[in-house]
Amino acid sequence: MARKRNIQTELPPSSAEPRNKSKFEVYGEEMIEKEVKRSGNSGRVYLPPEWVGKHVKIIRID
Repeated sequence: MARKRNIQTELPPSSAEPRNKSKFEVYGEEMIEKEVKRSGNSGRVYLPPEWVGKHVKIIRID
């Protein structure tokens, strides 16, 4: 009879939860808060059509 091995894997540092919160100071034109929605194997945030072609910064807050 084959033995089952109990293997525990650790998450790589890039996908682990951050240990400390960072503070960001950002200057810009507008700000909106949205919830990321599932889109296939990824996440998606819909933004206003006026923002097409503009530069944005995304900060995960939780």
